[in-house]
Amino acid sequence: MDGIDEKDDLVLNPEEDLLTHKTVHLSGMYENWFLDYASYVILERAVPDISDGFKPVQKRILHAMKELDDGRYNKVANIIGHTMKYHPHGDASIGDALVQLGQKDLLIDMQGNWGNILTGDSAAAPRYIEARLSKFALEVVFNPKTTEWKLSYDGRNKEPIALPVKFPMLLVQGVEGIAVGLASKILPHNFVELIDASIAYLQNKKFKIYPDFITGGLADFSKYNDGLRGGKIRIRSKISQVDKKTLAITEIPYGTTTSNLIDSIIAANDKGKIKIKKIDDNTAENVEILIHLAAGISPDQTIDALYAFTNCEMSISPNSCVIEDGKPQFIGISDILKKATEHTVELLKKELEIRKSELREQWHFSSLEKIFIEERIYRNIEKCTTWESVIKTIDKGLSPFKDQFFREITEDDIVRLTEIKIKRISKYSTHKADEIIKGIEAELEEVQNHLDNLVDYAINYFRQIKKKYGKGKERKTEIRNFDTIQATMVAAATQKLYINREEGFAGTSLKRDEFVCECSDIDDIIVFRADGTFMVTKVASKVFIGNDVIHIDVFKKNDDRTIYNMVYRDGRKGSVMVKRFAVLGVTRDKDYDLTKGTDHSKVMYFSANPNGEAEVLKVYLRPKPRLKKLSFDYDFSELTIKGRTSKGNTLTKHSVKQIVKREDGVSTLGARDIWYDDTVRRLNSEERGNYLGAFKGEDKILVINESGAYRLMNYDLSNHFDEDMIHIEKFDPRKIISVVYYDGEIEKSYIKRFQIDANGNGNKKVDFIGEHPGSKLIVFSLDYLPMLEVVFDTKANGKEIENEIINIDEFIGVKSYKAKGKRVSNYVIKKVNWLEPLPFEVPEEEVAEELNGETENDATPDPEEKESGESKENKIADDESQQMTLEL
Repeated sequence: MDGIDEKDDLVLNPEEDLLTHKTVHLSGMYENWFLDYASYVILERAVPDISDGFKPVQKRILHAMKELDDGRYNKVANIIGHTMKYHPHGDASIGDALVQLGQKDLLIDMQGNWGNILTGDSAAAPRYIEARLSKFALEVVFNPKTTEWKLSYDGRNKEPIALPVKFPMLLVQGVEGIAVGLASKILPHNFVELIDASIAYLQNKKFKIYPDFITGGLADFSKYNDGLRGGKIRIRSKISQVDKKTLAITEIPYGTTTSNLIDSIIAANDKGKIKIKKIDDNTAENVEILIHLAAGISPDQTIDALYAFTNCEMSISPNSCVIEDGKPQFIGISDILKKATEHTVELLKKELEIRKSELREQWHFSSLEKIFIEERIYRNIEKCTTWESVIKTIDKGLSPFKDQFFREITEDDIVRLTEIKIKRISKYSTHKADEIIKGIEAELEEVQNHLDNLVDYAINYFRQIKKKYGKGKERKTEIRNFDTIQATMVAAATQKLYINREEGFAGTSLKRDEFVCECSDIDDIIVFRADGTFMVTKVASKVFIGNDVIHIDVFKKNDDRTIYNMVYRDGRKGSVMVKRFAVLGVTRDKDYDLTKGTDHSKVMYFSANPNGEAEVLKVYLRPKPRLKKLSFDYDFSELTIKGRTSKGNTLTKHSVKQIVKREDGVSTLGARDIWYDDTVRRLNSEERGNYLGAFKGEDKILVINESGAYRLMNYDLSNHFDEDMIHIEKFDPRKIISVVYYDGEIEKSYIKRFQIDANGNGNKKVDFIGEHPGSKLIVFSLDYLPMLEVVFDTKANGKEIENEIINIDEFIGVKSYKAKGKRVSNYVIKKVNWLEPLPFEVPEEEVAEELNGETENDATPDPEEKESGESKENKIADDESQQMTLEL
C-alpha cells in the first residue's frame, strides 16, 4: 500500500503453529495525510475568510441564492440542491448553515417556520420553508464586476473566491467554528455601532466596539480583550421582580435557550441552592419565564442565587481567528473592523473606477456616433467595394476629430459604427445626442469627484447604509459592570444543622440530636470550645468538631459586624481576661487559640453579637480574706474591639465564682456608610459610587422610578433596583415631594405635593401618578420650596403666552400621594423647568433632635471622610432636585 512500509503483520508459522509479528512503519501518514486534512478543515470549512467574513459553505449558499434570485421566495430544499453544485458535502450541513444564516435576520428574508433561537426549537423541513436574499444583501454583498472567480470542486461551474462585501460582515454576524487543532469564536456586534466605528476610523477618531446579542440580556465586557484569546465576557439574564413571590426573566444570555435555562433552574432547586415553588414558561415571540418563590424567600437573594448557580449567568471566551492570505491569523476585533473598512473603501474605489471606465466608453461611442452622423461620413462609403476600404474611409473621415477623444479610435469602434441602422440615422436628433453626452459628462465629473474624495464618499456610503437599514437594529444587550456574587451569601438555606455535644460531632444528618440553625450545603460553620479554641469547617453530613462546644453557627467570611464578647481564665489559677473581637478570614479546619495559650485555660463567658452589641455583666468573686467587694458590674461597651489574636484586658486577678449577664446591651458599632454604584446598580460599603449616607436601625432608602412610582427599601447590600430608577437617596421623612405629571385620562398636566409615610406600604412600589397607561411623570423635586417655570406652546394655543413662574408651596398644599393635585394651566404646555428654589431653613428643634440622635454613634466617621469622588450626601441627587424636561 502506498505510504506504508512493512510493519506489524500477523504471520502464521506452519512449523511452530504460532502467531509471529513483523513490523510495518506507517511513514508519511502524519506528515502528509493528516496535515492535508487539517489544512482543508481550517481553510475550507471551519474558519471564516477576513475578506468577506464568510465560511466557504455560507459563501456558496449566498452565491447559489443570487443565481436563483428573481425577487420571489425559493424553497430551501431547492437552494440546498443548487448549493451542492459548489459545496462538496451533504445536504444536512448546507441546510443547517442556511438556517443559521436566516436566524441572524440580516442577509436572508425568511418565510415559514425557521425555528426559534429563544426556545431552541428547530426549523421545519427544507421542503416546507422558503427564502430569498434581503435587500441589504443584494446591495452590499454582490457585484459581479468586482468579483474574482474560480472553478468549483468538480470543474463544471464557477464560484467566487470571495464575495465583494462592502461591510464588516464578519463582526455583525459573528462566527463559531472548530477545526483540527484550531477554533474560532467571534461574537456578533451591533449593526449601527459597527457603522459608527467604521466612520470614526475613516475620520481618524478612536472607537470602541463590544458584542451585541439578538437575545438581549446584560453583559460585562470589562475583560473582553478585543475578542482575542484570554478574554472573557459575562452575560446575564434580565430578571425583574413582579411581586414579593414572583420573578420574571424577560431576556436570556447568548448561547442558551429557555429550555436549557429552566433545566438549570430546576437542577439548582433540586440541589438546594435555591428555593422555588414552580416555573411557568410563557415564551413566544419574546421571552417570559415566571419563577414563583417559596414562602419566606427573599426575591433579591434569589436573583443573586440564579446568577450564581444557574445559566442565568454565563461566561463566554472569545477567540478571534480568521483566514488572511491563505493562513489562519489571530487578529483583534478592532483590527478586523479596520481591515473590513479599508476593504470596503477599496471595493468602492474599484466600483468607481469601473463606472468611470464605462462612462468614458459611453461618451467615446456617443461622440463617435454624433460625428459619424452629423458629418455624414456614412455617405462616403457608398462607393466602397471592399470591407477594408469601408474601414479606411470611415477612419479617414474621423481623422480631423481624433484629438477630441480620451483614447485612440480602434477598428472595433469603426465596426460598431457600421452596425448603426438606417432607421436610427434617419431619426437622429442632435439636441437629444448633446443632452445624452452632457449627462454622461456630468456623471463622469461626479465619479471623478468621488475618486478624488474617496474617504468622504466611503463615509457617506456608510451613512446611507445606516439610514436605509439601521432602523430596528439598535443595541439589545445592555452594557454593565457586574459585581462578584459570593455563592455562600446567596445560597438558599435548605439544610438543617445539628450537633451532638457528647460525641463532638455536627452535621446535617444528625437529625436526632440538637438543632442549631438552617444552612446551605456550601456554607462554612464556626465552632468555639470551652478551652478557648475555635475552628471553621465546611458543612457536611457529619464532621468531628471537638468536645465542650460553647457556640456553633454559620460562618460569614469578612463579617466585621458580628462581634464576639469573651471572658476567660488564663491557666488553672491565672487572671481573668476579657476581650472583644471579630473573626474575618481564617484557614478552614485549622484550630485557633483565643487565649494566651496557657494550659487549662477556660472560657467563663461567651456571646456572639450580630450587630456588635455590648452587654453588661455581673461578676461574682470567690470569698477570701481581706476581700471586701465580692461582686461588681462590667460593661463591654468600655472595651475596644480588637483582632482575634489580642489576648485581652485583665478583668480581675481574683478567683471568679460566677459570671451572669445583667442586662442586654446596644450596638457600639457606628452607623453603616452606604454607597450606590451606578455602573453595577448595587449598594456597597467600599466607597464606590455615590455616597447615600450613614444607615442604622430602621433607616430606609428612597427610590423614585421614571414610571411615576416610589419605593422605600432597606439598606441590604443584596438589594436589586428597577431598570427605570432615576433617583436614589437616604429617606428623610421630613422631605416633601413635588411632582408635575401628565394625566393620560384627562390629558392635562397636574401638580401635587406629598410626604411619604415611613411605616406604610413596606417595600412595595407605590404609584403616585395614577394607573392610566397614558399618564407619565414630567418632573419632580425634593426641595422644600421649589420654583417652576411653565413654557406654553404658542402654535398649539394660537397665540403667544408669557412664561409663568409658579411657587409650588403657595400653589398647592401638601396632601396624600393618592390626591390628583391641581391643574397647572388650561393652556397647552410645551415644557416645564425647575428654577432656583427659595431659601429654606430646617426648624431648630428638628436640627437639634437630629444631632442628638447622631451623638450615639461615636464610631461614625467624620462626614468629610465619607466622600467618594464628588459624591456626598447633599450631592447625591443633583442638590436633591431632578432637572427633567419632557416635550408635551
